[in-house]
Amino acid sequence: MKLKSISLVNYKNLEEVNLTLSDKINCFTGKNGMGKTNMLDAIYYLSFGKSFSNQPDSFTVKHGTDYMMLHGCYIRKGENVDVSIGVQPGKRKIVKRNGKEYQRLSEHVGLLPVVMVSPLDLDLIRGGSDERRRFIDQIISQSNKNYLQALLSYNRALENRNHLLKNRVSDTLIYESVEFTLCETAKIIYNQRLNWIEQFSAIFHEYYNLISGNAERVVLKYESQLHDYSMQTILNENRTKDLALGFTSGGIHRDNLDLSVDGFSMRKIGSQGQCKTYTIALRLSQYEFLRQYSGVQPILLLDDIFDRLDGSRVENIINLTASQRFGQIFITDTDRTYVNQMIRRCGSPDYQMFSVDNGMCKAEEKGDACL
Repeated sequence: MKLKSISLVNYKNLEEVNLTLSDKINCFTGKNGMGKTNMLDAIYYLSFGKSFSNQPDSFTVKHGTDYMMLHGCYIRKGENVDVSIGVQPGKRKIVKRNGKEYQRLSEHVGLLPVVMVSPLDLDLIRGGSDERRRFIDQIISQSNKNYLQALLSYNRALENRNHLLKNRVSDTLIYESVEFTLCETAKIIYNQRLNWIEQFSAIFHEYYNLISGNAERVVLKYESQLHDYSMQTILNENRTKDLALGFTSGGIHRDNLDLSVDGFSMRKIGSQGQCKTYTIALRLSQYEFLRQYSGVQPILLLDDIFDRLDGSRVENIINLTASQRFGQIFITDTDRTYVNQMIRRCGSPDYQMFSVDNGMCKAEEKGDACL
């Protein structure tokens, strides 16, 4: 899959951008705060219908303006796919594919798989379990529509149950229908997560070792109350406590992904370099998983990934991402050194350089980047 061109108006600090893109490597360079990351975020938004940082849609509209628009032209499995998104604060977001508006955004998720590697990924390690669940859900949802629908149904039922608890409704008969949905969808989610962790762990070990040079032993462990109890048992046993708290304290929405290195929690002992290696390996593994199960090569977005890594790990990442296993790549960096190295490793004239300055983005002459 390739993004052939992108146009945007009033996206964050970017006023108006129209770019024709390379099928292999696209590099955005410039000082910090100029809009490089926002270019990658616009590409991410076209795939997911939301920002990578999970900001409200109104935050994507450039300050002082009253709308934003995105448009991307793709080639997917030999067919043209045009996606456009319009946002006006206070109004319904419009997402269209080939000129036809989606009735539900979930219909779009997974069509244009994309993986973004970002400094914000540190939250996968330092943040709470919700960050890691979001990581799991994002991957499986892009490759499995049934999972996405089960997840949406579960979240709606959970919201309804929490509303009952908050209003101190105690009649168990009133909870029956909403809990039936919770239990049925929890089974689907749990089983899909079990299948996913088995497949994903093997991919992750390969990528972590390729980046680190087999320097550490890493383990991913899926933690869930459903390992030991059914969802209905969890709801029944916590009912009194949940009424006191005003929310559902147990269930599939409390699952976690435990990340360890050499037998210790990454959250507690991981150095900056180890954390960076870990998160990059997670994202590249996400790419490989989606490539295998979606039938298309995702777009890879690399946002300032080389900071805080030693030379050998940088070298390994460059060699990996420049290999044939990866398709179209978008890179941002303040320093062209690593960008130029990746272009040289690729050994292909198929690349494009863009400069980003104060919300303006323009194509540059290739110059001697490949020399």
